[in-house]
Amino acid sequence: MSRPTARVLTLLELLQSGGTRTVAELADRLGVEGRTVRRYVDQLIDLDVPVESVRGRYGGYRLAPGYRLPPLMLGDDEALAVLLGLVAGRRTGLTTAQRTANETATAKIRRVLPRHIARRLDTLLESLTFTEQPGQPGQTGQPATPDTGVLLTLADAVRHHRPVSIRYTDRDGRRSERTLHAYGIVAHAGRWYVTGADAVLGEDRTFRLDRIADARTLPGSFEAPDGPDPAQRLLSAFATAEYRHEVTLRIHGTVEQIRARLPAGVARIQEHEPAAGQDRTAERWLRVELRAERLDWLPPVLASLDRPFVIERPAELRALVTAFADRLASCARAEPDDAERLR
Repeated sequence: MSRPTARVLTLLELLQSGGTRTVAELADRLGVEGRTVRRYVDQLIDLDVPVESVRGRYGGYRLAPGYRLPPLMLGDDEALAVLLGLVAGRRTGLTTAQRTANETATAKIRRVLPRHIARRLDTLLESLTFTEQPGQPGQTGQPATPDTGVLLTLADAVRHHRPVSIRYTDRDGRRSERTLHAYGIVAHAGRWYVTGADAVLGEDRTFRLDRIADARTLPGSFEAPDGPDPAQRLLSAFATAEYRHEVTLRIHGTVEQIRARLPAGVARIQEHEPAAGQDRTAERWLRVELRAERLDWLPPVLASLDRPFVIERPAELRALVTAFADRLASCARAEPDDAERLR
């Protein structure tokens, strides 16, 4: 929560304690100037909090008689849904409200939550990051919602560096029980993931939260390693995961041009030192590797790059690109009366 928002809530609490508070008193308690107090009062009024101005020698501000914030009766799932919606909207730019409105709405909800729920939600928000990147094109299946209890347990394990036992079902339906040292929770492309180390194997792992049936905190603690943050670990895991097809390309362009269509969560770019005297940001041939369950989404993506490229493997992708180019050429040559034939 930003400091101005916290001070507005503190101002509200001071006014709720009763009586009239002078501007000088409020400024001293909040550690701000008098004009800042007046600005905070205006924010409360904008939020429909009935703050009254009292004139005279002992004037100041007070709440309208009988006013109290009503209790907000939200369960864990409801509170989680509302707060995460506000946070995600602000992080991804999907909200239509101004940033201040988003923050004050979040603050109003958090203020009236029961303490035990507020603490657990604060823990989750501190453990959560967003990739702000799309998932792999062509992926199938609808996003699934994780269990709230699992999500909050993992968030607590991340914050306090506690090992956690999870029951997991992989994409092939195999079930296993793992001991995980969780580094962080990541929201990516409509799904939730936890990254960490498998304590038995001693290797980094990424798990989809909706495939975790149960999570239990275990005794002990662990030291989180230095290195990439959880979001970077997740994107790296996606780029190197095993899929049906392994694709290798050489594309002539800059890293930025390629990343515009093939982000880090989809492909790896092997960057080599430029030749002597060559600008690092100049266009050059770069090797791109990716893995995919399907190939049919790649031809239009490669065409949209508008950069020279060579397909090293697989041969099946060359055939798909050739067929895609033939369809485009046929459409370009077609007369208006040929529309039905080309459907």
